[in-house]
Amino acid sequence: MTDLKIRGTTAWDSDRLKNPFLMHYSAGLGRYYLQLEDDVSAAKNFLSTIRRHVADQEAKKATWAMLEFSVLGYIGKLYKSAHLPLLACFLSLFYQEMPCDCLMSRFRELLTQNEPIIFKPSLFQHMGTFSSFEGTYNKLKDKDFEERLYTNPSAEVYSDMSTYKTHYPKLAWDVEGFFWGRSPENGSYLTAVFTDPAVVTWIFLETGSEGKDLLESAQVEIGRDVITTEKGEKSCKEFQSVGTLENGRFEKQEMDKRYISSSSCLRIKVTAGQKEWVIIKKIRISTKPSTIPHQTEK
Repeated sequence: MTDLKIRGTTAWDSDRLKNPFLMHYSAGLGRYYLQLEDDVSAAKNFLSTIRRHVADQEAKKATWAMLEFSVLGYIGKLYKSAHLPLLACFLSLFYQEMPCDCLMSRFRELLTQNEPIIFKPSLFQHMGTFSSFEGTYNKLKDKDFEERLYTNPSAEVYSDMSTYKTHYPKLAWDVEGFFWGRSPENGSYLTAVFTDPAVVTWIFLETGSEGKDLLESAQVEIGRDVITTEKGEKSCKEFQSVGTLENGRFEKQEMDKRYISSSSCLRIKVTAGQKEWVIIKKIRISTKPSTIPHQTEK
């Protein structure tokens, strides 16, 4: 992808009146156009992340008109520059009928993209508090925004904790959901087994929701040498503790300075049973490639 142009907007009146002209002007400046506002915070390495996602869409030869990198209406919307003259004309014709962010979604549908393509976590967060629309207070925040990007590798996820409904262990590893388990016992676990070994550089774990269903006592471990257990699950032969959860959370940075060898597993091991249920909301890690060949099962 070349020449990704980024433009910011300011006041609500500008959105209505100036955007069509600026969009039309930008059509010839690059291949893609990203709609932003001037009061946003961006995740680290957001541009390279957008480039990667656009390349993935192009490789799929998928038909799309708008890619969304924030769930908020007017932030992080990516268009093909070839569509900008049409979009500018559309906004100019109908800006008095509904807000521009609503019109942009309608425009997507008119270009036969019926379902939104939203990437998570969001790359942009709204920071302003006062709306330019009649001086009202604007407290909109993107709940899916994560300032630090992560590189959770492909993995299989296992747990011996009883799952509530469809909140499966894998959802704690993915972006779209969370794991919800019934009263864990001492020794209960959730294990992610990487498809390929990698050097773990950063780990972040978050449990609970609104102060409830916290995992009260657990240690975080990394492992190596993939095996198949008696239950038919994959795990690792050896594990090493890297720390314990505090208030249901865990974070450790620059791990590769201390744990230089590659890992194939990340395990959360409960160290004291609890009556309360547990939500494992986020498992986020960053890795760098390992120089060790792919491990075989033993």
